[in-house]
Amino acid sequence: MRKQIINQASPATHTGLDLEQLAQIEITSEDEAFPIESALTANKVEGWKAAQPGEQVIRIMFDTPQKIQRVHLLFREEEKERSQEFLLRWKPESDASYREIVRQQYNFSPPQTTEESEEYTVNLDAVSALELTINPDINGRGAYASLAQLQLI
Repeated sequence: MRKQIINQASPATHTGLDLEQLAQIEITSEDEAFPIESALTANKVEGWKAAQPGEQVIRIMFDTPQKIQRVHLLFREEEKERSQEFLLRWKPESDASYREIVRQQYNFSPPQTTEESEEYTVNLDAVSALELTINPDINGRGAYASLAQLQLI
């Protein structure tokens, strides 16, 4: 019998890619009290919030192409009932166009439903950019986009 001890690192315990050292972040807006760093740094509670209502884009531009195996997203809404949609895309080093990973809609209904956690296993080689577009309210009622956590492994 062959046996091997494996590492059971989960997204909750794995620190992921150090985006501060590996990438430049582009955002369409940012509330000064909730900067994008709060969503990209482990152990932060606040997360990122937009300074303006409506659709927002968070783009991660890597200094050198990266391999990404897992994407973890956490969204929170504790105040306003709304239907949100997000689109996650990536751009390979060898191509100028973005490729869709996932597009998803879901509902927040505080106080019962206040979080949406998504975990995607991917096999992306030579990623030059990753882009997250958030439409915070598909019914167009002027909601502000937010992101509690984005982690890349």
